[in-house]
Amino acid sequence: MIRPEAPRTRLASKIERVLATALSGDPRVVLNVKASEVLAEPGPVAQVISAALENAGNGLVAQLVVTQTFRRSGLEPDLVDSLASSDPAVRIAGARVCGALRLPSAVPWLADLLDDPSAAVRDVAIRSLADVGGHRVVAALLARADRLPSYRLAMALARAASDIDLESLLREPSPVKTMVTVLMACGLRRDALHGHLVVRMAQDQECETEIRVAACRALAMIGEPAGADGMRLLATDPDETVRKASVRARMRISAARRKRIG
Repeated sequence: MIRPEAPRTRLASKIERVLATALSGDPRVVLNVKASEVLAEPGPVAQVISAALENAGNGLVAQLVVTQTFRRSGLEPDLVDSLASSDPAVRIAGARVCGALRLPSAVPWLADLLDDPSAAVRDVAIRSLADVGGHRVVAALLARADRLPSYRLAMALARAASDIDLESLLREPSPVKTMVTVLMACGLRRDALHGHLVVRMAQDQECETEIRVAACRALAMIGEPAGADGMRLLATDPDETVRKASVRARMRISAARRKRIG
């Protein structure tokens, strides 16, 4: 679900100006606000932070500048501490802001919130972890693969995992449910880079049927012609479920190709 854009506030406008100054190359700028003020307006503040990073190209340098601006202003410890608040509304607010800031120091706390008794907190936590991204986030998400909804987990992995993370996950042995989720993540991010590994998994008759079918679906979502070529070899596969999945994948890839050409 797409969240409606929060209305711009005086605080958000102030933060926007400070971040613009910092990103323009002034390392001395300080954000003169309190953590309690930031946590009182998590929606507008998170949107301003995300917009500043996006406008700066979402690179590591921009992320470092924004993070250091909040750290230099003494806000980071209180924002991270908010994730352990007894008030679920504060935990949600803290998770939104820490996620927008992509704070590495918040990852263990956000991971703990995946087990929060509040469904609303858990929902924000998984989205915030996806925003932060990185290997530690991937590990935290997969550690709870048996407790998180597969599609939500796949969406988070699609955003959080690096190309190296995904390749490692595709190559190493994993429980069936975990591998199916990883393949879904590859499909969601249209990961053509690892298409050859997904094709190999779909063709491997020693793999569980569920994994092979998930690989076919991932190739359909990726939509690359090479995936359709790999699916043709499954036309005579002894597993009927895999044969049907490969046919559907080829049809979807062909339809997407015609749409691009047309």
